[in-house]
Amino acid sequence: MGKVIGIGGVFMTCRDPEATRDWYARVLGIDPNDMCGFDFLHADSAARFPEGARSILGLFGDGSDYLAPSGLPFMLNLIVDDLDAVLARAAGEGVAELQPRESHDYGAFGWILDPDGRKLELWQPPG
Repeated sequence: MGKVIGIGGVFMTCRDPEATRDWYARVLGIDPNDMCGFDFLHADSAARFPEGARSILGLFGDGSDYLAPSGLPFMLNLIVDDLDAVLARAAGEGVAELQPRESHDYGAFGWILDPDGRKLELWQPPG
């Protein structure tokens, strides 16, 4: 019997896709692909975080404020290899952290908004 084994991609609309793509490359330090966005190879995150690399499909109720202050119905959780460095680069680009960073046994987290007001949760898994 077949089953879903992972997330193959996230596709979203943006007010200005080229500007948003440039912002993600500049602020988050990720290299754009030749199509319309970015590629993340599972092998790269698994090599860096063998116990922590995973994709999560999180479901929240209508009344949840977890995605706030964004008014959009979804958030992106992006795996980072150095949370402090990524947030420092974002701050250098004038991007403010939304709330205090958190550290748990399953990793460290920081939050920012992208140019379209989409909340980004930056996650550095343990290890």
